[in-house]
Formats: sequence, C-alpha cells, structure tokens
Amino acid sequence: MNDPVIVIVNNLVLILCIIIIIIGISIVWTSAIGAPWVPTPGDTVRKMLELAKVDQNDTVIDMGSGDGRIIIIAAEEFGADAIGIEADPLRVLWSRIRIRRQGLSNKASIIWGNFYNQDLSDATVITIYQFEPVNNKLKSKFTSELKPGTRIVSYSFPFKDWTPIETNEDPKIYLHII
Repeated sequence: MNDPVIVIVNNLVLILCIIIIIIGISIVWTSAIGAPWVPTPGDTVRKMLELAKVDQNDTVIDMGSGDGRIIIIAAEEFGADAIGIEADPLRVLWSRIRIRRQGLSNKASIIWGNFYNQDLSDATVITIYQFEPVNNKLKSKFTSELKPGTRIVSYSFPFKDWTPIETNEDPKIYLHII
C-alpha cells in the first residue's frame, strides 16, 4: 500500500512540473512569433492612448496584448471599444478573467491568435510594443488593411522608414497615421 502523504506529495510535484512546463512553453512560443512579454507600465499606456487622442468613438486593437492592460485602460478610462490579440493562451485566459471581473465585457475582448493572421480593418487605433523587426514586418499589413486616418502608437521601437507624426521622448512613444 502507498502512504497517502507520499501520494499527495507526488501528485503536487507532478502538478507543479506541469505548470512549469506550460509556462516555459508559453514564454518560448510568444518569443518565437514576436517578442517576449514585457508589461507596459500603466502610466505609459495612458500616454500612448492620450497621444493617439483615443475616445469613445475609437476601436483600439492591441497587437500582442499580454495581460490586457492596454485594452482594459482604453475601455475603462477612455471609453473606447478595445480588442487585444494575444498568442499565449495563458495570457488570453488571464486577460479575459480581468476583463470580466472589471465588468468590461461589453467594451473589451481578447482574440487568441497570431496577430499576423488577424483582420485589423475595424481599428481606428493600433497599439504596439514589439521589437523593430516585428514592427517592420507589420508595415505592409497595416498599409493594406487599415483605413486612412488610423493611428498607430508604438512604444519604444520605431518603424523603419516611417516618420512619426508625433513623438513622446520619455517614455519613447511614436505616433503614426495611415
């Protein structure tokens, strides 16, 4: 017979190992298709949305929405409809829980998927915090899918050969208009 304490400890160790493996896969996956998740500070999010002059008439799409903070702030504080696109299923789940807990399900949502494969044509504002090579890879998608006048706000990393309409120096935020 097995000692019940040993069985419980073994099961807990197994569960912990599974959680560690899932988190590891999550980190590697998102790094492979775009950039690793680095949360944008809340004050920076607000500056990004202010620079883009986001209001209740906007549809904000966040490219690689992580824990949903940009989407939540855009919906809650700026009144915009907000959509996050996130490849990591754990962050999608966490974002959806946060959105529901804050009562924003009618204004904010998260799409689980690769942003390269998503239709962006409803956006009036795009927010992005990706490395410069990812930004540059997205330029043709932006110019072909986004309507004239759509604002693109990039944190930290510019777009090669695109001159920003406006730049915030600290933190480094670039505003482009299609």
